[in-house]
Amino acid sequence: MSSHAGTKAIIAALSANLGIAVTKFVAFALTGSSSMLAESVHSVADSGNQILLLWGGKEGRRRPDAKHPFGYGRGRYFWSFVVALVLFSMGGLFALYEAYEKLRHPEPIESWQWVPVAVVAAAIVMESFSLRTAVRETRPVKGRQGWFRFIRNSKTPELPVVLLEDTAALLGLVLAGTGIGLTLFTGDGRWDAAGSAAIGVLLVVVAIILAVEMKSLLLGESPSAENLKAIEEALVGPGIASVIHLRVMHLGPEELLVAAKVEPDPELGIPELATAIDAAEARSRAAVPLDQTIYLEPDLRHAAG
Repeated sequence: MSSHAGTKAIIAALSANLGIAVTKFVAFALTGSSSMLAESVHSVADSGNQILLLWGGKEGRRRPDAKHPFGYGRGRYFWSFVVALVLFSMGGLFALYEAYEKLRHPEPIESWQWVPVAVVAAAIVMESFSLRTAVRETRPVKGRQGWFRFIRNSKTPELPVVLLEDTAALLGLVLAGTGIGLTLFTGDGRWDAAGSAAIGVLLVVVAIILAVEMKSLLLGESPSAENLKAIEEALVGPGIASVIHLRVMHLGPEELLVAAKVEPDPELGIPELATAIDAAEARSRAAVPLDQTIYLEPDLRHAAG
């Protein structure tokens, strides 16, 4: 369900950003507003990012092969990390550079003054639609977690990325609108540059948050405490007395690698032990409905190292 929700949120965000990018570039061409240029490039970066997320989702569904025996699930994390880099460089750093240039040579907005105001208003409506879709698709996946905790703990990268991008886009539009409004009111182009600078700082912060979270997922995260406990409890059953040692790691948003030492009934013969292990694996997969690659090693608790 999380993959479907993520795809729907990405498509909604891509549709909104493509339309917004065109209108922002038209506004920049007519007015020369620094904030409009920063927001135009921001929307282009967001559109490219959504295409990268869709590509990552497609790559992550590839079946395992000889070169990648555990599959391609982490490809979704990699492309989400690339999204953070694009947002940092093409979005944040460009906006800061544009702000620097306009602070050196500030210019008032003298022509088509109503255009950027109208564009900001229209863009806020479209971005609100995109964010609303992302929030609606996230709620069933998020459960009772708070939004910040969901972003920190989610193993599905697309939804946190879209949520942060859409939130940053709305805040960026507010900053752009404020800078443009003060420039029109005062005739001082430095306010427009300040709006661009604020957008740049915002995008850099969001990009850093995304990069940190995606790095953690790329390195390999354990599942939630609830899923980890459910797997450990499910492994114990007829023929398996206890779990001595357990390690579980996400190979992708919907794939787990489960490795454990288990204590079997010492009276079991090899055929009975094999049956008990197969049953333990089946219980684990039933307890946590994610694709699980499971390796169980029988051992004696007093001899386990």
